[in-house]
Amino acid sequence: MSDQDQASPLPRPAATVILLRRGADGARVLMGQRGAEAAFMPSKYVFPGGGLDPADADVPLVAGLGDLCRARLDERSDGTSAHGLAVAAIRELWEETGLQLGAPGRGDPLPDDWAGFSAVGLRPSAGALHFFFRAITPPGRSRRFDARFFLADARNVTGDLDDFSNASDELSHLHWVALSEARALNLPFITEVVLAELSAHLRRQPDDTPLAAPPNVPFFDNSGAVPMFRRLGLSA
Repeated sequence: MSDQDQASPLPRPAATVILLRRGADGARVLMGQRGAEAAFMPSKYVFPGGGLDPADADVPLVAGLGDLCRARLDERSDGTSAHGLAVAAIRELWEETGLQLGAPGRGDPLPDDWAGFSAVGLRPSAGALHFFFRAITPPGRSRRFDARFFLADARNVTGDLDDFSNASDELSHLHWVALSEARALNLPFITEVVLAELSAHLRRQPDDTPLAAPPNVPFFDNSGAVPMFRRLGLSA
């Protein structure tokens, strides 16, 4: 391992949402462009997502992850809370796009920084999330993430799918991109791979059926000295 690799930071757990919108005009995914001055993947088009916050593991959900999703998250896990990853995915989607994966419900009070959910009578819900992809940033980068990508049907979003007025300024040019055209954008390599996997997954199921979990979860594992490609959930 090179000196540069030895100096690489440890990967930070992160969560990303692939929000899928299906209709008569085909499948579309929600993407935005990172700023040109961003320290990580500048100017690239990406899905909404970001790092796990310590408080995420304590935020209550009105509906949790499904058993299959949780089991696959726990496979080759570094101990990161599956619940926390689901909350981080919902939070990052909300912060970066203003869209809410939530449902009405009661329970323990939400933290103050979730006031946007409470104000409209919602609580975060992970019931629509499918664990779809995992990738660890290779060594030698100034920032590294252990990112779990969750796939969700946009029909589970509350409110107007085209209203991004409550989004932060972290992503610009937020828009629904036709899946058939998305790979022409300025993308990180791993996003291109995710889009290819998504296209293959959608060919296995009709548009008029509920969005299903993938048969297994691709994992680009750069946690060690030798990069590995794995598939999680092959025994499921």
